[in-house]
Amino acid sequence: MPYELFRQQGHACLMFSDLSNEGGEAVQANQFLIVDGDHGAIIDPGGNLAYSELYLGMTRHFPPSRLSAILASHADPDIIASLDRWMTATPDAKLYVSTLWERFVPHFCKPGKTTGRIVGIPDQGMRIRVGRHDLIALPAHFMHAEGNFQFYDPVSRILFSGDLGVSFLSGEAAKQPIRSLNPLPRGMESFHRRYMVSNKILRSWARMVRTLPIDMIVPQHGAPMTGAAVNEFIDWAEQLMCGIDLMGDAHYTVPR
Repeated sequence: MPYELFRQQGHACLMFSDLSNEGGEAVQANQFLIVDGDHGAIIDPGGNLAYSELYLGMTRHFPPSRLSAILASHADPDIIASLDRWMTATPDAKLYVSTLWERFVPHFCKPGKTTGRIVGIPDQGMRIRVGRHDLIALPAHFMHAEGNFQFYDPVSRILFSGDLGVSFLSGEAAKQPIRSLNPLPRGMESFHRRYMVSNKILRSWARMVRTLPIDMIVPQHGAPMTGAAVNEFIDWAEQLMCGIDLMGDAHYTVPR
């Protein structure tokens, strides 16, 4: 069953958190359904491990065949490897993905499946109409992918943050919102130090998102952050040294 992040006046945001369990070998991943009236969008639908259960689970809330948009924060397998099946299941849906990835994601599909159905998101981001409202694709480049976007929903005031904000939790535990980052959730620090490219990028991101009213930050792995944890996370990320900040000559040596 999905976790309901928001529901009000015909607008709903649902999170599926426990569909990718494969004997503990696959990383836990969240998938998201946005419904506005008679229109729907799915964010980061995942790989083939999640497809069947996500499709069935979604039918209780919105007909998958009527989805108008598939949004991909980037092109990793846990984000969009099930694309071939979604292209069949959603005949009218467009795939929105960074212009850097629009010629790569067809490799997930049979020939012709994506023809005329990929919308490249420019580096500066864009607004994507879903029903009565826009979702906003926010630049999140190098967090961690070269062409990377987060998706902000102005109605629910939720930031779907992709790989930023990740914690290592089970699918069931991911349904429990984090309200404080004291202590930091399991795996958050180690993940961000390796997967985020640099503190410079995180500082730019923090300046951008502080201009938005955000009630919840929901990553693609782990639990949503709400309440005090929202600003605590922005402050923490802004100061974090990571990626190339921590790398030096000792990391680039010929193995013995």
